[in-house]
Amino acid sequence: MILDIGKAFTFLLSIVSLYYVVLSAFFVPGTHWEDRLEFALAKIGMAACVCFASGLLFSWRTQTGHEQVDPLMSTLPVRMFFLTLVGVAILFALAWYLDAYYVPQLWRNQP
Repeated sequence: MILDIGKAFTFLLSIVSLYYVVLSAFFVPGTHWEDRLEFALAKIGMAACVCFASGLLFSWRTQTGHEQVDPLMSTLPVRMFFLTLVGVAILFALAWYLDAYYVPQLWRNQP
């Protein structure tokens, strides 16, 4: 009972921590891309701690002991962390490239 509540709480906490990673990577107005990258890397470290702690709770053996225990890397919070990390990295690189090479050409052609 308490383990299930702990799993739900830590899973929601990992979702919130990944949300703040995305916020710090893309939605900080008035900052340069290098500063956003630093903020995002700091938040990724915190999100990794939260997601791996949640993954430890998800892989913990229950009272009955009849269930197959998943390895840590295959638990839902850890997989969600890695998928979010890959998605944010691809989108961040694409946004940085578009901002550096495509947007100046748009502004140059304005009347």
